[in-house]
Amino acid sequence: MARRNRPLLPTFLTALILLVTACSSGDTEQSAPDAGTSVSSEELFPDVLGATSTQSGDGTWSISATLSSPYDSPARYADAWRVMGLDGVEYGIRVLTHDHASEQPFTRSQAGIEIPSDVAKVIIQGRDQISGWGGATFELDLDN
Repeated sequence: MARRNRPLLPTFLTALILLVTACSSGDTEQSAPDAGTSVSSEELFPDVLGATSTQSGDGTWSISATLSSPYDSPARYADAWRVMGLDGVEYGIRVLTHDHASEQPFTRSQAGIEIPSDVAKVIIQGRDQISGWGGATFELDLDN
């Protein structure tokens, strides 16, 4: 009985292409997470690790936020954090004017933040001077 010679290279290449396609990780583009999320930011943004609040006699708030940004350097650093309502309304911002490379994580405060009395919870979000707003956020219950 005569044996048919079939070329194996086209079959092998087809199988290899299917295998590589199946194993690919898909879309690798990153975008800023929505406010209120607490997912890892893979160092595109600073992460807010925690926050505390104190209401002053005039009804404004002082908020202290702790951020972590392990890539901090004079060339790139966490340059702000903000206080937002769950609806995305911004109530206050704390601008950071230098890197905190030798102080990780770091805590900074902002006083005089006006937050409506009917707001019971706010979101703290960090900003990277290159990537903008994003990263892991922190939901803070206000002690009304």
